[in-house]
Amino acid sequence: MTEGIACGLHYFEAGEGEPLVLLHAQGTDSTSFASVIPKLAKQYHVYAADCFGHGKSLHDAARYTLKDCADAVSGFIREVVGGKAALLGHSSGGLIAAQVAATTNLCSRLILEDPPFFSSEGGRRYMTYNYVDLSSVCHMFLQQTEETDFVPYYFRNQYAWNFFPEKSRDKVREKLSAAAGKYRMRHPEKNLKVPFWPKAALAGFVGMNSYDPRFGEAFYTDSFHTGVSHAEILRNITCETVFLKAKSMISDDGILMGALSDEDLAEVERLVRDCSVIRFDCGHGIHIEKKREFLRAVLW
Repeated sequence: MTEGIACGLHYFEAGEGEPLVLLHAQGTDSTSFASVIPKLAKQYHVYAADCFGHGKSLHDAARYTLKDCADAVSGFIREVVGGKAALLGHSSGGLIAAQVAATTNLCSRLILEDPPFFSSEGGRRYMTYNYVDLSSVCHMFLQQTEETDFVPYYFRNQYAWNFFPEKSRDKVREKLSAAAGKYRMRHPEKNLKVPFWPKAALAGFVGMNSYDPRFGEAFYTDSFHTGVSHAEILRNITCETVFLKAKSMISDDGILMGALSDEDLAEVERLVRDCSVIRFDCGHGIHIEKKREFLRAVLW
């Protein structure tokens, strides 16, 4: 596997065959796909890129918009790939991939892994897990000056603590947050590991060491969507599209626990001309939680 930088984007490259560009979710980086790249590289020429504000790519808050991120990916495809490519985007990476497909002729096939269409733009965002969790924690982090390391700050302040029993919540939170802080001090270059914390949940910390919380702030304020709308993006996609949908539900307090609702997905299907849907019985990180099923959906 080789790596490089182009158009402000750091990327890894592996395999031969049809070009496939991978765009990761917010908060992580291209190494999120590490477990599936070897299999993908047997069929595709894989390019796994770090989006703006992540990994070794450009960290410039002025560029943290959907349009700018997609423009960078489009430039990357023209400059590095040199022709059309299949695009696979996870979560916010799926929004970026869709924008590329909607505004250029560079996307031969679009694979959307549970992107937050409709739920993450405008007023809808306030009642989503991403807003009450990552976006809000990013905002709080940027308002304070005591903590300079976002990783332990996020661990201590994440919404997931609300799922713990109220009687033991504070005690467990303090104990595990202390463990997270110690691990960061001993291994600042490594992805966070915390005893007894679920493996699937720790996947969200892969690459967070290099994450710019100002990217999360762009979702908090909705400036990420400046000048674009999800409906317009979807209406302008003409290539073959596959939508990989994870489970979602509405919590007792009305929070969308997932990327998008079934109603949102129905609107996606209505707007995209050639769209097929594959559902997965798992959380948001399909390529991590359901690796085999994910590969079966992507390899053909």
